[in-house]
Amino acid sequence: MTALEERPDPADRQDRGLSETRTERQSYLRAGHSLGSWLFTRDHKRIAILYLFAITAFFMIGGAAAALMRLDLLTPAGDLLTNEGYNRAFTIHGVIMVWFFLIPSIPNTFGNFLIPLMIGARDLAFPRLNLLSWYVFVLAGAFTLFVLIAGGVDTGWTFYTPLSSMFSHGNVVLAAVAVFIAGFSSILTGLNFIVTVHKLRCPGMTWGRLPLFVWAIYATSLILVLATPVLSITLVLIAAERLFGLGIFDPKLGGDPLLYQHLFWFYSHPAVYIMVLPALGVVSELVAAAARKPVFGYKFVAGSSIAIAVIGFFVWGHHMFVAGQSMYASAVFSFLSLAVAVPSGIKVYNWAATLYKGHISLDPPFLYGMTFIGLFVVGGLTGLMLAMLAVDVHVHDTYFVVAHFHYIMVGGTVSAFFGALHYWWPKIVGRVYPLVWGRLAAIFIFLGFNLTFFPQFLLGYLGMPRRYHVYAPEFQVLHVLSSAGASLLGLAYLMPLVYLTWSMRYGAPAGDNPWGATGLEWTTPSPPPKHNFDEIPQVDGPPYDYPIEMEGEDG
Repeated sequence: MTALEERPDPADRQDRGLSETRTERQSYLRAGHSLGSWLFTRDHKRIAILYLFAITAFFMIGGAAAALMRLDLLTPAGDLLTNEGYNRAFTIHGVIMVWFFLIPSIPNTFGNFLIPLMIGARDLAFPRLNLLSWYVFVLAGAFTLFVLIAGGVDTGWTFYTPLSSMFSHGNVVLAAVAVFIAGFSSILTGLNFIVTVHKLRCPGMTWGRLPLFVWAIYATSLILVLATPVLSITLVLIAAERLFGLGIFDPKLGGDPLLYQHLFWFYSHPAVYIMVLPALGVVSELVAAAARKPVFGYKFVAGSSIAIAVIGFFVWGHHMFVAGQSMYASAVFSFLSLAVAVPSGIKVYNWAATLYKGHISLDPPFLYGMTFIGLFVVGGLTGLMLAMLAVDVHVHDTYFVVAHFHYIMVGGTVSAFFGALHYWWPKIVGRVYPLVWGRLAAIFIFLGFNLTFFPQFLLGYLGMPRRYHVYAPEFQVLHVLSSAGASLLGLAYLMPLVYLTWSMRYGAPAGDNPWGATGLEWTTPSPPPKHNFDEIPQVDGPPYDYPIEMEGEDG
């Protein structure tokens, strides 16, 4: 795919670091071990690792809240938590998992680490801004943890009015401030990625040669920059109404409670694609490497990422089919919600075509990729069901919606995150983890996830409302199955933490390209040097330039 160019790139930003001595051309992991060298670094790879540590901590906190809920749901009486306590548990679970894990997980970690490497750049366009985005993220997380210590908030992660603006006695304003601050981190990161992809591509890296992961992060960044300000303003309006009694959402003061839902979901449905699009990009990389074939229909897969980002802005009303909006508006939103499934379907069909007659590897990253495809298809098909008015009215605000959401977000995004972690881990640390344990973890995650969330489809279809911890006794068997699955899933999520940490010290050296993959990131040492490339690469071929075997060949 690439050949190293003898002359340096003329751009000043790309040119820095070429005069380093051999001593200075060391791995970014070894370029200073002090805490200060990490906290004040401008190296995109180190900042990616800082994000990885932070979001892992938040993932564990959000998972602990989920475990508390599943324990409480073992019995119909809800013996473990009070009504208020259960409300606070699912709120903090949602707030942390959405804004402090799912949204930043892939873009802020692997996007940060890989985008410059994949496009032949030495760093992101704005290194200082990149570090600032991490500090802003940590500040937002500190606010969230303070809210948790101070007693939590009971509105749910959606902060629906009038509960959030009038009736809740929790720390609503502080929670809103935390999410508001986190939004600035997202905007700074998205802006940095957009400028980097436009300005710092190496010679020959045309738009038609970008890796599909870069296309996915680019589309995600557009959503981050355009949609996040809407959420920020909405949270400011809640705080203003709550603190100053302004009539924004309160009908007694001339406000409109439905306005909040329009504003919130105008951001939050595109936010679903902020979580999913990077995962789709990861799986495109995994599928090509697993099959050792070029991605079938590359241009369609790349274009589908942009199509998802654009159409995603026009489907927010399907969250409001029972909120009192016009039935004509609901019909339009139903059609658009079905339309947004088309580019997602393109990706799935093209992945299947890529895998067809491929030399498929079943190493851990690719097992996670296959897990993603299976769970994403289930989540997508149930999403089509929820886009239909008649079905949505029946299962709205039931566990059916909870199951659908988690098949997309947890089954999809988290599986892709673990797939990316296992795929690029040897590049990040320069060592290989035990493949057998990686395969076992992937299998346990698949089994534990389905045992956790498939019973919830049945619960929702039978009428079990979401956000209730006291329920009819006939639902208990399904809840026990779901809680048992959550136990297996939690154990499976902890397994990689153990063997990946072990591999950092005891794993065998990985080599530059342990998977035999294509892409500029695999042409660098493992781990990469501080400034990525001694000489700026020159791209002279198509992406995913695996040899295509003729039909009928043995192999």
